[in-house]
Amino acid sequence: MAFRALGHGMKVGMVQFIKGNLPTGEQASVRMHSGKMDLHTLGEGFTWDTQDRERDIEVAGVAWEKSLELMEDPSYDLVILDELNIVLKYDYLPVQTVISALTSKRHDLHVVVTGRYAPRELLEMADLATETKVIKHPYSQGIKAQKGLEF
Repeated sequence: MAFRALGHGMKVGMVQFIKGNLPTGEQASVRMHSGKMDLHTLGEGFTWDTQDRERDIEVAGVAWEKSLELMEDPSYDLVILDELNIVLKYDYLPVQTVISALTSKRHDLHVVVTGRYAPRELLEMADLATETKVIKHPYSQGIKAQKGLEF
């Protein structure tokens, strides 16, 4: 969706809630589209392995504040909230807080929320919902995450 929007001259903002600040293909792509796409990687890695829930909640709050900032900025046409559903599943942010922000966003802003386990309330208000499900994955066969495919 980001590349479609960029192809039509739209400005894209993305907040990554879970991914840590490791070199990724997403970051490389954003550098190629400087000025038309902004990426904010504000997670600290896979929070389900955490030993510090309070820290995870704090980090999710920082990412959420950046999300609100992008959604309120009239220069953005599309805002992608990457892995926000995971944040909601682990109760790092209240679902109702997200619902309120999305229902009060400006009419011409497109917002995409990604991640597994989308809450029912979010699915009910969405214009579009898709599901990607794993049938077979290299990780389950002992193959580590691969450059260009998983990061």
